[in-house]
Amino acid sequence: MHGMSTNEPTLSFGAMLMDTSRLLRKRFDQRLRFTGSTRAQWYAIFKISKAEGMKQAELAEALEVEPITLTRLLDRMEEGGWVIRQPDPNDRRARLLYLTDKAREALAPLRLLADDIYEEALASLDKAERAQLMHLLARVRTNLSKGDDHE
Repeated sequence: MHGMSTNEPTLSFGAMLMDTSRLLRKRFDQRLRFTGSTRAQWYAIFKISKAEGMKQAELAEALEVEPITLTRLLDRMEEGGWVIRQPDPNDRRARLLYLTDKAREALAPLRLLADDIYEEALASLDKAERAQLMHLLARVRTNLSKGDDHE
């Protein structure tokens, strides 16, 4: 607490990151309401777009959700016409994921929406401060990921 006034509540590093993340998610939820889809669905669409034909299990891992949770999410997405699940020719139990044209067409406007939200979040930072913030967060992430393979 060096150099900070005691009447000023200070958030810990973890609380600051969590609170910032919560506000960012809240802003996405507010802006996505009109699409009739959830942030979880859009995140899944974005991940699938990076590797169409990925297995459901790979997506569950990438999204850090349980397979049953993902199955329910994909059920809703398939009903909504966003995603197609096809059997894996090499593994009868596995399903491969593909986006529909509807989902592909929605990606560009979604990226613009994300850019708007990020711009709003970073509005008071100049170019150098933005670069420094990203650099520092990348270093923190590297520090934490060093021991990640021991799980």
